Amino acid sequence: MDRIAVLIPCYNEGATIGKAISDFRAALPDAKIYVYDNDSSDDTVEKAKAAGAIVRHEYQKGKGNVVRRMFREIDAECYVLVDGDDTYPAQSAPEMVRCVFEHQADMVVGDRLSSTYFSENKRPFHNFGNTIVKASINSLFNSSITDIMTGYRAFSYLFVKTFPALSHGFEIETEMSIHAIDKSMQIDNVIVQYRDRPDGSESKLDTYKDGFKIMWTVFKLYKNYRPQQFFGTIALILAFISVCFLAPVLETYLITGLVPRFPTLIACGFTFVAAVQAEFTGLILNVIRQKNQQDFEMELIRTHNELHKLLEEE
Repeated sequence: MDRIAVLIPCYNEGATIGKAISDFRAALPDAKIYVYDNDSSDDTVEKAKAAGAIVRHEYQKGKGNVVRRMFREIDAECYVLVDGDDTYPAQSAPEMVRCVFEHQADMVVGDRLSSTYFSENKRPFHNFGNTIVKASINSLFNSSITDIMTGYRAFSYLFVKTFPALSHGFEIETEMSIHAIDKSMQIDNVIVQYRDRPDGSESKLDTYKDGFKIMWTVFKLYKNYRPQQFFGTIALILAFISVCFLAPVLETYLITGLVPRFPTLIACGFTFVAAVQAEFTGLILNVIRQKNQQDFEMELIRTHNELHKLLEEE
């Protein structure tokens, strides 16, 4: 088992990967550096090997697929995940690692948004998207993560080995953040100085396509992790609509004793039944979620014991 593992997912980062590896080797001399190539068509693999990294491959396209394989294959007491585009400073890595080892953090977020991101990043829609995603998640999940979409993080062994990665692409950062929030894991924030990509290096993030996927991921995870609030909101909306349309029908009936709009009355009845069904759906799913939370806590205990056994064997 490694003490510190630096994990670098890469797709066509030949222009920057060599410098990124050198910087992290200088900042964390005792760490093992792993580069996982995502079927690049440039010289990423050659540059990574020349810089002394351990190179492995994930041929399914998408950052989420790469991270899933990294977490499955690498055993370490502390993991540092960073992009290979040379936009994150390696000098911040020791502080992030310290948070894991000394402060028992499960996930450390390299916070770009509180420093130079908005002045360095030349893509205004990326800036807007980062702000929207952060505000949405912190509001929906009652959290205070300062940078949801950062590609610079550190993790404990417990987080990595209990994180059920389902995302295939850039939604993986959102999924990791919400997982840590939902499972009450300790999250620390370390402010890092972001710098834009150098000339010759291109972003693989599609502002609109990937932005939609990220917001859809937030929506799905809110439904899965907060079912009572999600379905309760739907129930409240349906009940409100039912009452609003029922009120005039009821008023006419009280005055005249007649119901001239039977279709409206029937529609209101079905809408209110749907509201009741949505409310009970949320209650049932919330019970299942609580059971899953209990199972996850037991999984944490098993993983913690597994870590101690691995350390004793060394």
